[in-house]
Amino acid sequence: MASTSNAAQSPGARTLSAADSNVCQGLATALGNNQKFIDGQKANPDAQSAARIANREAVIAQIKVQQKASGCAVGESAQDSQATQPAQNGAGQQAGGAQQSAQPSQTASAPAGNANGNAGGAAASGQQVCNGSTVTLSGEGGAPAASSNQFPAGTTLKVTNLDNNKSTTVKVTSVSGSCALLNNAAFEQVREPGKFLIRHALIEKVG
Repeated sequence: MASTSNAAQSPGARTLSAADSNVCQGLATALGNNQKFIDGQKANPDAQSAARIANREAVIAQIKVQQKASGCAVGESAQDSQATQPAQNGAGQQAGGAQQSAQPSQTASAPAGNANGNAGGAAASGQQVCNGSTVTLSGEGGAPAASSNQFPAGTTLKVTNLDNNKSTTVKVTSVSGSCALLNNAAFEQVREPGKFLIRHALIEKVG
């Protein structure tokens, strides 16, 4: 008689961690970077720290919503799961380099990303994508760039903040848990003073 192991896992029942999923890894990195910023503001506060912290907490809340929607561990940060990978100084490059090889299958097999409006990587150049998406920042440094769960590395996206009509055109360099997650330099080009979340954004695939 064959014995049945109680340790067998039922498929799909397990919450994913950053080590299991590129999308979860991108979200954990973004959450960790924003939390690190908040910790820095609390350690060395100035007159604007309270407003900065409140805005970054709103960003973290949005990331947690995306973690839940993607089946990731809610509240997991890069510090929790990837202590060996620097959160700053090229985290985006490392994540991008590690994930680009997985991108073709990622785009083909990521229903969670493509469920948002059926745009995905097949959107025509110049076409509006990800209708209704908010845009946050990853907290990563470097030249202006974006990460995405719908478009492969090398895709060019134009992000317009409809509240101030500022726009930035950036290339996708890595995977995240949202349609367009901007790094610090790109977000600075379109943000309103003191805000770290774009609630009314127009995202276009232009290349």
